[in-house]
Amino acid sequence: MSETLQATDIATSDADLLTQTAIAVRTAGSALRDRFGEVAPYRTRDELMRALAANDDTALAILRPALTELRPQAGWVEDELDGGALPPGEWWVVDPAEGNVNHLHALPEWAVTATLVRENQPVLTVVHLPLTGETYTALTGAGAYLDGRPLHVSRTTDLGLSIVATSQARPDEDETVVRRVGSAITAMLLDALVVRTSVPATLHLVNVAAGRIDGFWQFAGARADLLPGALLVTEAGGRISDAEGRPWTPQSSSFLAAAPGVHAEAASTLSR
Repeated sequence: MSETLQATDIATSDADLLTQTAIAVRTAGSALRDRFGEVAPYRTRDELMRALAANDDTALAILRPALTELRPQAGWVEDELDGGALPPGEWWVVDPAEGNVNHLHALPEWAVTATLVRENQPVLTVVHLPLTGETYTALTGAGAYLDGRPLHVSRTTDLGLSIVATSQARPDEDETVVRRVGSAITAMLLDALVVRTSVPATLHLVNVAAGRIDGFWQFAGARADLLPGALLVTEAGGRISDAEGRPWTPQSSSFLAAAPGVHAEAASTLSR
């Protein structure tokens, strides 16, 4: 079989896989939507962790068997807060309740995501927002889409006219990282038009891919909160790097996704 035919077969297979992945992610999102509405009561850290786990378990009960059936040979990342490189082969990187703490507080900013990683490169991703019904998808080399409509990052060329955003990577972050976050927000407040700060990262990144905001950065971070958006932004024509403009990998200590016209300026601001 020729290399061209093999590549075509893989692309066709991945496109079909993306369709089936989206069905599984939307089904899990529906289950989480049924649990949404009231602020979850908790008085201790243990009670909070149990409430978070209950949401995760609800979505994983749907996602894990469905995605395993689709790709039985693929590994499964157990902890959505894990970072760094993955072992060789294919892996499902899933966040069953991205923005879980928002869900528990009856805030609308949460999603369900699933990304297939092959040899440490994201191949396809699905991000579903159950409260709006929106589904963002991307396939390497085939573009990024919102419910079938192609996405493109903004054409802004001036950071001073840009809306940018950042996110807290995780609770109980290292103090050094926290202080770096604060300094970067201050720098962006001076250089950008508007700075948005909220969790989760993925919802900012879908906005970058859709051209609604012009850039997003984060210090530290996990695969599950950056890989989906990284693929969406790249396929929508954006640029991905670390905060200083160097090539980004899951091992990087920072992340920047931006429209091409403001990427260099944003990296310069974050490097101060």
